[in-house]
Amino acid sequence: MFSEEVLQNFFTSATGQITVAIVTVLILLVFIAILNKHQALTVQSLTYSAVAITMSVVLSQFKLMRLPQGGSVTPFSMLFIILIGYWFGTLPGVLAGISLGLIKLILGPYVVHPLQILLDYPLAFGALGLSGLFQKNEHNGLFFGLFSGTFARFIFAFLSGYIFFAMYTPEGWHPVTYAIVYNISYIGVETFLTALLLMIPGVRHAIYYVKNNITTPSQTKATIQK
Repeated sequence: MFSEEVLQNFFTSATGQITVAIVTVLILLVFIAILNKHQALTVQSLTYSAVAITMSVVLSQFKLMRLPQGGSVTPFSMLFIILIGYWFGTLPGVLAGISLGLIKLILGPYVVHPLQILLDYPLAFGALGLSGLFQKNEHNGLFFGLFSGTFARFIFAFLSGYIFFAMYTPEGWHPVTYAIVYNISYIGVETFLTALLLMIPGVRHAIYYVKNNITTPSQTKATIQK
């Protein structure tokens, strides 16, 4: 019932893509509702989030390095989901990451099992939003958020690799070792490149500027009353 061929054909079919698109839209609506309730929705915050998700989708289509069983190094596509968590909090970040994962499932699915779909797409990319755990850390929160989010993604990718792709382990390797090395080879490289980008003062200051100038409705209301 859930053979690799059946699943792959479903998710590459129009029906499968429409189904995933509907789920993605529903999650985005939940994302907006939660952002409105906890972060206080404004046109500004919606715009930042929409631009960040769009940038993640666009940049994820550029592969600096592509691996044979899935996974690739992209030009900083993970960063923009990490920023949503860092700017707005963990839950908005996780929901934005799940949305990105589902969009990637539409654009280029690599499917072998239902659990593998969850691990490699919504869970792995949703984990990037854990950067929000360090939202209130003013000094090192951005870097802690980067490393926590990408490490959490690595955990899900490792589990998927070990459980569903162990048959690709080269002779002489242990499946656990191969799954670790395989997933570090792209997640670790992109994390390293992203950390280098964030070390550029102008980039870091721009991110801090956005974070410090996000306007909430309560602030907007106070401004109008003045």
